[in-house]
Amino acid sequence: MRIRLHDLNFVPMIPEEEIKRRTSEMGKELFNRLGDKNPLFIVILNGAFMFAADLVRAYSAPCEMAFVTLSSYSGTSSTGMVTTTLELNTNIAGRHIVIVEDIVDTGRTLHAFLQTLNNQQPASVTLTAFLRKPEAQVFPIQVDLTGFDIENKFVAGYGLDYDQLGRNLPGVWVLESQS
Repeated sequence: MRIRLHDLNFVPMIPEEEIKRRTSEMGKELFNRLGDKNPLFIVILNGAFMFAADLVRAYSAPCEMAFVTLSSYSGTSSTGMVTTTLELNTNIAGRHIVIVEDIVDTGRTLHAFLQTLNNQQPASVTLTAFLRKPEAQVFPIQVDLTGFDIENKFVAGYGLDYDQLGRNLPGVWVLESQS
């Protein structure tokens, strides 16, 4: 099976059922770490919105959510610059923060964001990522909880896109020429 997004073909990589299972496990693990500390989940839009929705539903205690929009991608590659189009408008001093990211590859986006975040003196920061590409990482960031480690390939689905298409696909799909 394959799907076409704009001018590129994608094939299945991680099935929806496996994502549901892993996301549920991650929510439970976050609860075991943070319990009833009323953490603030900071969701990095647009790609992490589906992951975040499933993750907080699996977190079995009160929590809050906030959203930021950060980007360093255009098409299938990084631009090398991080832009913020929706800023965090919540006071996080003394709060337990869970950052919810869709994918960590070079780490550029999170490296820039974490510096800004830590200047606001949160009580703790837990970094969660739905996907991580260990071989692509360039910036020194520590992902505390990862859904799946994948090879350095371009993917879409489950919130991730190729020029705004594919976010609604169940599961994760990989560029056919890289499969």
